[in-house]
Amino acid sequence: MSEDPYKVLGVARDAAQDDIRKAYRKLAKEAHPDLNPGDKKAEDRFKAISAAYDIVGDPDKRSRYDRGEIDASGTERAPQQDYYRQYADGAGGGRYQSSAGFEDFADLSDLFSDMFQRSGRPGGGGRSARMKGQDLRYNMAVDFLEAVNGAKKRVTMPDGRTLDLAIPPGTRGGQTLRLRGKGMPGAGGPDGDALVEIEVRPHPVFERDGNDIVVELPISIDEAVLGGKVEVPTVSGKVSVSVPKGASSGQTLRLRGKGVPAGKDRAAGDQRVKLKIVSPPAIDADLEAFMKSWREAHGYNPRAGMKD
Repeated sequence: MSEDPYKVLGVARDAAQDDIRKAYRKLAKEAHPDLNPGDKKAEDRFKAISAAYDIVGDPDKRSRYDRGEIDASGTERAPQQDYYRQYADGAGGGRYQSSAGFEDFADLSDLFSDMFQRSGRPGGGGRSARMKGQDLRYNMAVDFLEAVNGAKKRVTMPDGRTLDLAIPPGTRGGQTLRLRGKGMPGAGGPDGDALVEIEVRPHPVFERDGNDIVVELPISIDEAVLGGKVEVPTVSGKVSVSVPKGASSGQTLRLRGKGVPAGKDRAAGDQRVKLKIVSPPAIDADLEAFMKSWREAHGYNPRAGMKD
């Protein structure tokens, strides 16, 4: 049985969504497999953290979990029936919404018949209006890399139907994808559409700035002083980059074309690699003695240019 997602993320049940997001990013970054190669415990912890955020990081799933409609793994606690009626009046958690103001889809045919069927002449045949079916709205959470690189996803609709959805490369959070004719049946007219609003889960390593990808890269003291080749994760896989001699924290390297892939209306973005010098986990006697002697002979004040 999955653990309570609030406990996994270490947040209160009434925590704000922004606080949940910050907690997820901190924990996921600590346990990310790329930063803990070969560590099975870290990998399992990362999976648990991601699963927990998938529930409480999505406001709709969080509400359903808090109401007891789904468990910590996202599984329904009880079978859902009369789907369209539930989701139309809000009983289904608000994931699906009608584009019109009707509360009961089951009565649409009678309603349209009463409103629009008219006799052409006494004793003659009638004619009826052609009405498009309602649109259905759906919120889907996708992983950061799925949104950046594109992916194929399957959407389960409230009546149990499954729809295949193509996530275009470069998709942004809040963007709505339209599946034409996949909504409610029309009354003599075309079927409605399915409108899928995309939510992009944050990534523990990557951030998006426009079409650029931003990464903070930890480097050691010797790598900063001596320079050298280091591996850097990108949205399309790891690459090797050269850290210049005498690198400083905050210095940024740019990887051309390694950001969000090119699309019809945009050029490929870049990846910006922000360097961060990290001291060794323990300062041994050799390093301490060396630094003392070096400071005596070559000491400098990096804050000399700062003004009061």
